[in-house]
Amino acid sequence: MTDLINLDHYALAEAQSLLAKYSDTPQRVLLDQASALAREGHGSSISFSRKVFIPLTQLCRDTCGYCTFAKTPKRLKAAYLSPGEVLTLAKQGEAAGCTEALFTLGDKPELRYETARKALAELGYSSTHDYLEAMCALVMEKTTLLPHVNAGVMTEEEIGRFRRVSVSQGIMLESISSRLCAPGGAHYGSPDKDPVVRMRMIEAAGRQKVPFTSGILIGIGENRLERIQSLLLLRDLHRLYGHIQEVIVQNFRAKPATRFSSKEEPDLDDLIWTAAVARLILGPDMNIQVPPNLSYAEFPELLRAGINDWGGVSPVTVDHVNPEAAWPAIAKLRAETAQAGFSLVPRLAAYPGFVDSNWLSADILRRASKLIDSCGFVREDEWSPGSLEPIPTPAMSIGSARAFDRTVHQAMTGERLNEHEIAGLFGARDSAVEEIVAAADELRARVSGQVVRYVVNRNINYTNVCIYRCSFCAFSKGKSHEQLRGKPYDISLGEVARRVREAWNRGATEVCMQGGINPHYTGRTYLDLVRAVKDEVPEMHVHAFSPLEITQGASTLGISVARFLGMLRDAGLGSLPGTAAEILDDDVRKVICADKVNTAEWLSVVRTAHECGLPTTSTIMFGHVEQPISWARHLLALRDLQSDTGGITEFVALPFVHMEAPMSLRGQARKGPTWREVRLMHAIARLTLHPLITNIQASWVKVGPEGAKALLRGGANDLGGTLMNESISRAAGTQHGQELDPASLERIICDVGRVPLQRTTLYKSAPAAQRERSFEAMPLTDLVLDPFSGRRKGQNGAAEIEIGRIA
Repeated sequence: MTDLINLDHYALAEAQSLLAKYSDTPQRVLLDQASALAREGHGSSISFSRKVFIPLTQLCRDTCGYCTFAKTPKRLKAAYLSPGEVLTLAKQGEAAGCTEALFTLGDKPELRYETARKALAELGYSSTHDYLEAMCALVMEKTTLLPHVNAGVMTEEEIGRFRRVSVSQGIMLESISSRLCAPGGAHYGSPDKDPVVRMRMIEAAGRQKVPFTSGILIGIGENRLERIQSLLLLRDLHRLYGHIQEVIVQNFRAKPATRFSSKEEPDLDDLIWTAAVARLILGPDMNIQVPPNLSYAEFPELLRAGINDWGGVSPVTVDHVNPEAAWPAIAKLRAETAQAGFSLVPRLAAYPGFVDSNWLSADILRRASKLIDSCGFVREDEWSPGSLEPIPTPAMSIGSARAFDRTVHQAMTGERLNEHEIAGLFGARDSAVEEIVAAADELRARVSGQVVRYVVNRNINYTNVCIYRCSFCAFSKGKSHEQLRGKPYDISLGEVARRVREAWNRGATEVCMQGGINPHYTGRTYLDLVRAVKDEVPEMHVHAFSPLEITQGASTLGISVARFLGMLRDAGLGSLPGTAAEILDDDVRKVICADKVNTAEWLSVVRTAHECGLPTTSTIMFGHVEQPISWARHLLALRDLQSDTGGITEFVALPFVHMEAPMSLRGQARKGPTWREVRLMHAIARLTLHPLITNIQASWVKVGPEGAKALLRGGANDLGGTLMNESISRAAGTQHGQELDPASLERIICDVGRVPLQRTTLYKSAPAAQRERSFEAMPLTDLVLDPFSGRRKGQNGAAEIEIGRIA
């Protein structure tokens, strides 16, 4: 493309063919086709960016016939906003909930005005772009806003520099028509509006892997054929580089005191036709934006044209490019969008799909990750799992979406959904969330009744020494982690026995034992741990060892997983926790736990356990780097396994606690799932796993008592265990404590109008004597954490040499 000297004949034959086709198609049909494509690519979401507009300078060397943004030096108090003024605007935007700092400015004014050159010299910069780069850096240093740079034509070197201080960049193509640059044309006297120059900049942005915004401006003298040619050029540039994140279809509005003040504006039908054609040309996945403020009260009509974005809307500043056209209030935008059957979703300046390491510098990605949810949109609230922040109140729903009725009905009848249907459910917003949650709770009542169960148990994490380096784990220790996460330990079998006896005396019926993958452990270690429990309290149920520990134990003994599981069972193991699953999608596992068992290996160990007569739980750890499609794959893997074996007792959703997780400290993960996502995970698990896994557990240690109550109203029927000494989530930063006694758990259950029942690990009623003890329990005594010495200690604390292999 770069050898073209003008674009007037670009894709001319294809454009002529498309113009004839679209001109012969009734507009109603055209709109239906465009809307269907938009819904295929974007569901019922209509996005927007909450922004603050920072007009760094309104001086410009160009003289477009329709523009009132550009001003001469005599009409401005100062050539440039000062750093203080920039920061004041940015902080106002941050306080109003904005995530985008939109830097829009005139094109290279220093090439035209001495005033601009002098002002830049006084500020200490040689060019407008140098000053802009510094202001972007200042905004990022002092606020959480992410800059979007709309600075006119830039060189490829400048684009690369701005990639370090902005989340996205843009330039409007406007039109491929060179006629507009001739005398009397909209772009006459504007060298930066040469369509070839602008095309080359868009190409350069593609080579630099910059999330890029472009678009067309209609009604400035171009014709419909040229509009289609312009859209085809943008399509082809995107096919080459994949970097065009949105295409704007913007309508010209006549402004007083311009050369085009008396020019006729395109009407709403013309705008809607062009937006629909843009969707048909660019396909279902492209983001198509039409600014709502330029259509005034008629803006809701634009939703018929297959758009999926309203663009930037500021609660703080005016649209300095179109100051006569006020942005609709966000509340009105949300209401009108909902009235049309869609959900308004805030986004960053960079769209979902571009918030990753392929498109953003490491520093920008670290900042962006703190702001987004699993779909790449802006988080709806400040709540995070493990925090003491109150759980958010669901936003008042406007209307009824009913977008997922068919999918929900299929699930409630026990039909297996596919991964795309499940991922679609996770994209629900607003009223659709409430409808999914209500359906899940209805199904819960049908399957589980009004009883909510819990187990009195004790967690025994026997070592925190681990050879693995899972990027989400704040529990495991090693020599290099003492300062970061505390000292490594390896408790004695005597301490294990003491904790088991104490737990039994406090009413427990289960000990849950897990730990790091200690390089000094063999399969014999795990057998000794089981025996230590059963020797001390034969009646205690031993729920222990993740599939990763089982794999390690079998490997060290040189025997099969099946044989090792049989040995553990015969020694007294009663069931396995379905932990170490994290996300059963190997693309995600390569990022968060690359050296751990893969999906097939995890499923194989659990399947083998079931075949050996050992039931397991199942878990998911969600809200870090993965997306809803991975959640769907995970749930289906569990459902399919359960269909074969029937050995899963319950599903436990474990929201990622980010505070102390290594990948969070490095800025490589989100802040855990949002509250909406937590609610949906429990509700969709209820629906997706029906009728095969009937117990859906809420983790009070992750979401707190109030969160647990809400989840019991949304598909969950189990509160897990009292825990006694929960330490893994606590190491990650949760503030909800390490034990919740039976009285507290039963209050939670009764507060939601349900019936509490203390259970065993395998969902039988707890023995009456143990239940009575659990309500009379004495406080826990202090733990003994033996320092790690590389050798296991026996019942009396004396060092034991590990037995090696079993023939």
